[in-house]
Amino acid sequence: MIKITKNMTMGELIGRFPYLAEPIMLKYGLHCVGCGLSTFETIEQGALSHGISKKELIEMIKHLNSWVKSKKYNF
Repeated sequence: MIKITKNMTMGELIGRFPYLAEPIMLKYGLHCVGCGLSTFETIEQGALSHGISKKELIEMIKHLNSWVKSKKYNF
């Protein structure tokens, strides 16, 4: 299973796990998932530039990984 990290680009994350954008990322306030520039920035860069704290970033990454693991999506 691929582990989602703060250094993964938004493009890679959405490309591999497109179903995570709405239920999780938007919940944390990361609305840049559809932006053309977001494909090149990391999850951390996108989160911090949208006012998400480092603590919330860590929570979001844990939530993303937990969701992928619980759904048994092994890409």
